[in-house]
Amino acid sequence: MGPTTVNGHCAPGFAGVQEAFERNFHEHGDVGAAVTVTLDGEVVVDLWGGHADAARTRAWERDTLVNVYSTSKGMTALCAHLLVDRGELDLDAPVARYWPEFAQAGKEGLPVRWLLSHRAGLIAPREPLPVDYAYDWDRVCATLAATEPWWEPGTAQGYHAVTFGYLIGEVVRRITGQSLGAFLRSEITGPLGARVFIGTPVEEHASCADMVGQLDEARISEQFPGAPMPPFRSLADHPMAIVMLALTSIPTGDVNSAAYRSAEIPAGNAHASAHGLATVYGALVTGKLVGPGTLEAMRRSQSRPGERDLTIDALIPAGHEHRWGLGYMLNHQGLVGPNPRAFGHGGAGGSYAFADPENRLSYAYAMNKYGGGTSGEDPRNGGLVTAVYRSLAQSAG
Repeated sequence: MGPTTVNGHCAPGFAGVQEAFERNFHEHGDVGAAVTVTLDGEVVVDLWGGHADAARTRAWERDTLVNVYSTSKGMTALCAHLLVDRGELDLDAPVARYWPEFAQAGKEGLPVRWLLSHRAGLIAPREPLPVDYAYDWDRVCATLAATEPWWEPGTAQGYHAVTFGYLIGEVVRRITGQSLGAFLRSEITGPLGARVFIGTPVEEHASCADMVGQLDEARISEQFPGAPMPPFRSLADHPMAIVMLALTSIPTGDVNSAAYRSAEIPAGNAHASAHGLATVYGALVTGKLVGPGTLEAMRRSQSRPGERDLTIDALIPAGHEHRWGLGYMLNHQGLVGPNPRAFGHGGAGGSYAFADPENRLSYAYAMNKYGGGTSGEDPRNGGLVTAVYRSLAQSAG
């Protein structure tokens, strides 16, 4: 197999990013990938290369879309913040103000803020759902509305891996009358010309890269041998109960299928180009989407000092303090550059996108070879981010 062809461009001073991108193919086995960086809203890095399928018969193009798993959550949260910025959504109001059926099972006063900050205790329904439920929006939302939280809401944080998107998406739908994916296109990505879809139109499926390796129930079982599958009666039933609940209770099936691509699963099935993701985060940085007060609130920590995340701690037994903003991963550990105030979201497999307002920068990396890490720790992403900030520092010097 010959060297991978890399297309696109880098602005003067950013050649190191292309070198890191090329290394990802010959050192880390990337099949197809893209990376985009904007500075003051202008594209300074726009690279793509490799192939959109495992057989390497389709070239990766600038407009190639790929499933970015939980990197989707940054787009989903943004829909809610756009409504906050317009005065249509109060984060401290009960969810039931907008979604009356949610006022069941002790959730009458649960505020919208806790949905965004993973504090609602609604990591899963009480009984696992069949795979076809994931594509039936109303049935999933009705089930979650009736679900008793797995812990007292507000007292702890635990990553809502799949349910996050239905919970936020239903609030958005109740306010706007549009599905989350339709609102994202009409109000954010469409006007920006950004290729990001939640609920990818059939006519765009030919542009979608296939995931090479994918997160599915079988893979999860292999990753956590000995961990039983749900149902569980409580989180104390097994040390891995919270992980298995969060990841498997609403199974989504084959991520390369037409059904999956067309569905709206806003916590994890956005199909996006790196250019599209960076364009959206770049618009945040330059003030095109929300005002400065909303931008500041989005990245304000909702976590207590020293607080751990119940789900992430179960995944990583030697866990560490984890800080959530309002729907966003905060960079307090410096996994995505030196600015602790940068914020964004990563996805299973290795994709990542973020905004760094202090440096006027946005970044996105997307790929189709399933790797490791949701929080930016994938070495492919890490090498690119390091190269971006090294280039930025050299340009400033």
